[in-house]
Amino acid sequence: MDGVPRVPEQRRPGSPAEPEMPTEPEMPTEPEMPTEPERPAVLRFGVLGPVRAWRGGEPLATGSPQQRALLAALLLREGRTATASELIDALWGGEPPPQALAAVRTYASRLRKVLEPGVLVSESGGYAVRGLDEGALDLTTAQDLSSEAEKARGAGDLCHARDVLRRALALWDGEVLAGVPGPYAETQRVRLEEWRLQLLETCLDMDLEQGCHAESVSELTALTAAHPLRERLRELLMLALYRSGRQAEALAVYADTRRLLADELGVDPRFGLQELQQRILQADPGLAEPPAPAVRKTATPVRPAQLPATVPDFTGRASLVRELSGALSSASGDGNGDGRVMAVSALAGIGGVGKTTLAVHVAHQARAAFPDGQLYVDLQGAGARAAEPETVLGSFLRALGTADSAVPDSLEERAALYRSLLDGRRVLVLLDNARDASQVRPLLPGTEGCAALVTARVRMVDLAGAHLVDLDVMSPDEALALFTKIVGRERVASERQAALDVVGACGFLPLAIRVAASRLAARRTWTVSVLAAKLADERRRLDELQAGDLAVKATFELGYGQLEPAQARAFRLLGLADGPDISLAAAAAVLDLPAQETEDLLESLVDTSLLESAAPGRYRFHDLVRLYARACAERDEHPPSERGAALSRLLDFYLATAAGIYAMERPGDRLVDHLEPTRHEGLCFAEGTAALDWLYTEGESLLACVRQSADTDRLRRGVDLLWAAKDLAESGANSRQYEATAIAVSEAARATGDHRTEGRARTTLTNVLLVSGRIHQAAEEARLAMERAASAQDVAAGSWAANDRGLISLHQHRYSDGKTFFDQAIRGFSQAGNRAGEATTSFNLSRAHLAMGNVGKAVSIARDGLTLLAELGRTMRLANGHYALGVALTQAGRLTEALSQFNEALTIFVDHRQRLWEGTTHFRVAEAHIAAHRPAQAAQHAEQALAIGCIGGDRMRGNVLTLLGRSLFALGQADRARACWREALRLYEENSASEADEVRTLLAPADAA
Repeated sequence: MDGVPRVPEQRRPGSPAEPEMPTEPEMPTEPEMPTEPERPAVLRFGVLGPVRAWRGGEPLATGSPQQRALLAALLLREGRTATASELIDALWGGEPPPQALAAVRTYASRLRKVLEPGVLVSESGGYAVRGLDEGALDLTTAQDLSSEAEKARGAGDLCHARDVLRRALALWDGEVLAGVPGPYAETQRVRLEEWRLQLLETCLDMDLEQGCHAESVSELTALTAAHPLRERLRELLMLALYRSGRQAEALAVYADTRRLLADELGVDPRFGLQELQQRILQADPGLAEPPAPAVRKTATPVRPAQLPATVPDFTGRASLVRELSGALSSASGDGNGDGRVMAVSALAGIGGVGKTTLAVHVAHQARAAFPDGQLYVDLQGAGARAAEPETVLGSFLRALGTADSAVPDSLEERAALYRSLLDGRRVLVLLDNARDASQVRPLLPGTEGCAALVTARVRMVDLAGAHLVDLDVMSPDEALALFTKIVGRERVASERQAALDVVGACGFLPLAIRVAASRLAARRTWTVSVLAAKLADERRRLDELQAGDLAVKATFELGYGQLEPAQARAFRLLGLADGPDISLAAAAAVLDLPAQETEDLLESLVDTSLLESAAPGRYRFHDLVRLYARACAERDEHPPSERGAALSRLLDFYLATAAGIYAMERPGDRLVDHLEPTRHEGLCFAEGTAALDWLYTEGESLLACVRQSADTDRLRRGVDLLWAAKDLAESGANSRQYEATAIAVSEAARATGDHRTEGRARTTLTNVLLVSGRIHQAAEEARLAMERAASAQDVAAGSWAANDRGLISLHQHRYSDGKTFFDQAIRGFSQAGNRAGEATTSFNLSRAHLAMGNVGKAVSIARDGLTLLAELGRTMRLANGHYALGVALTQAGRLTEALSQFNEALTIFVDHRQRLWEGTTHFRVAEAHIAAHRPAQAAQHAEQALAIGCIGGDRMRGNVLTLLGRSLFALGQADRARACWREALRLYEENSASEADEVRTLLAPADAA
């Protein structure tokens, strides 16, 4: 990262400006003593834009341009004194007016009245700004943030470095020192703009290091258009394009750059750019992804004492080993009286996660720091009879050299003697498998220099001063490495994917991996694929995961057996729900309990490590624990019907809440009146942001609940839930999961012969197919949906199916058919009183008229639909109205109006998190800009459309690339334009799109050449 620039002291000639006549002359002969009055509000200043000042949130008058120039010159000196002659040079250069000195004094006097006493001081014949609070000047804040980012990057924390640097860049507010005259201000403008570009390049460089390739292309395209001769930006753009899979465009950027530099400057690109071109041509693997940071090696352990032997195949956990080793090494033992008594680390986690293995490994590593011994005990905390502290203390005292006859009888006396014997020694105590903090407290050393390492299934939040560590499962790489160490490299190398399937089925739990690998190692005739197939059956997976005295189910049984009845019921029923996690509100619905009581139960399960807290208010099971919980539910839940009732309550909760959000997002849309009734009222939200937060947070769990409803009597409600949550598909947030769910429930509905449910299921499937641009598949689903809806007399589904068939007809250039379907849909919506549905379909009808050349009619229909929706409130569908009107106005040549409509649409789409519609709107904005002969703006919006994605899949991506190529060609970047057109042609040909002919025409001159 470039160094942080500081303000140089320099003079530069410039044109003199006539000063204001001095009205309050001031002679800065005696220095003023700064005062420290009580300040009601903090002063802040800005120079990274117009020169401004605020007291708290109130702006202050900074006077005339020359007066602001004086304030800027003083602020940029960062507290140093500027003499009168230096200030005159800063304001007027080498030709100051006759009354320049008097003017400077007047400006200073006026500023002093505006600012707080003691801020602008006079000394040594000059002036200075002093006593500002930290962060009072935006430039200083930017410099500090830049330094922080540089340190974070040096430490390898790129995520923090990028965030900090973006915060620094956000401080710029237009042109630096805007409107401030004088040569000094002009010099600083140039300097600070150059620094801004350097920071921006650094930030974009880190974006690429973090893998944000596609997102960076749009910004880099705009920046290279604005700064065409800045080679570093071109280099970053090439790298971003290459990593986004757009190699041809990356090479085209180089060709455009070489031609531009030759034409403008008569030079070749610098070496770095040339080298990057060669590496791209050679498909250098080093360019594909940023290099992984080096992993620091930890020290090798030395001598044993009471510690059990560490496992020879210990794998991974490097960061935790460092963390725990650091905590243990913090035991001072130097008698400096710093208040530290000892170091205590408490390691908690689910059974089988490797707590003991990790603790023993760390203890061996730390032995050198504890030359006076290492004590170890298994406290049997997970068993029915945990070890008594006085018994453990007796064994510890004997290990420390105490004779049997000298061991006291009582717990208190043994603990006191134990602490006395450890005084002045450096001893490590490993307390394994603890029950709770009360069992551990008497066993802790009491003096500095000693340390204790505790493992337990419960999180010991009540163990004062302990460094708490929650142990999670292994990473996939660590899990595969452990499996390979046990099984052997040759067997795994030939069946790597099967090995990945095995460790995945084990949930990356170390005990499960060890059991599975041990079974395979003992059976030479088995292949890894045989083991993977055995573990693929979820109902038998826990039975397969046992070898000798090692069994995953047995370790879970220990924890389950210690639960209270209410905890055990919660554990069983929550395990029934699919999905990656579950919210507190959803869990309350499953258990049919109040939220507070539910939270207490769930938190108690977290404390036992049978449940994990994924985030505040969200909980999840480890995959194998979930299977065990379901087995417990089948075995122990009475009556058995309670299992289905729990899932029914969960489905009701999701459906009621999603329906409420649908109604909030689409006032006037009567779909919610046609959904299956529920017994749960669901959640209510006061405003849309919280509602959308819930929907997108719950997306995966909600869809999993729908899939669980297939082949059950809950299918109707499941399909209605999928329909009410259609934003998950249209936004692109959960499109793949949504499609898989729609297929599953469609097949289930077809098997039941329930035409109403099948029609609705196929309507949801049509919707997601249209979003992804698979028109032929969507056409068949929409036809079947319309037939089933008609058979079931389901007006709601039939109207939406007709609307979808109209959209499909437009894609197939059957515009008259499209108009017919849209008219049919509007009649259906009108019959059902669904005004929002009428308006939405009218926007599509506008597109049909537009395609048939009825531009005026199209504009009129879109405007009428927009007026109707506006009466219903500012809804998400209002954005579709602005979008449709913008498209019609663009074709009518009313580009300024069109852009205004698109901007309105973008604001609403962004607010409602409809990213695919946001990307599609950027494409339409680009169309308007190219029609207005503004290729740079068109290219920027087209790049944003590519980075975000669009409704319509690969076909729409081809449209965007075609338009981007036109924009780049107009900007003189011909090679990159042709690269875009070639990629568009490939997409069109793969999708049999008629637009391919247009692109072939664009490429024809190049092909002929």
